[in-house]
Amino acid sequence: MQFQVILFFCIAVFFNALANILIKSSSLQDQTKTLSGGLWDTIFTVFNPYFIGGLVSFGLALLGYRYVLGKGLKLSLAYPVFTSSGFIIVLIASSLFFKERLNLTQWLGIAFILVGVWLTALQMFDVKS
Repeated sequence: MQFQVILFFCIAVFFNALANILIKSSSLQDQTKTLSGGLWDTIFTVFNPYFIGGLVSFGLALLGYRYVLGKGLKLSLAYPVFTSSGFIIVLIASSLFFKERLNLTQWLGIAFILVGVWLTALQMFDVKS
């Protein structure tokens, strides 16, 4: 049972990060359009495939996260690991896909977050079978 909880937790983290990346992608597409504003901009945003994919990804992340919490994962440990792991994935993906430059301070922050996630995760997966 513990492997399944860890797997669903990792999938939830992935979908949460993917949702943020897709939402960013949809906003970049909005910048390339020269619509007049108002209703048409809203319609274009709502029906943008990247935006829809982001919403679906947020939903899947939420369902996966709820599932693992229901399996006994401690919220006080799961939430920091969930958000920190997503933070790292989004930082690296932003660098790769959006050419956002990471400076030395950000890389140092990633290293500290990784240590914190590792230390927290050591106790996080003591779940009830």
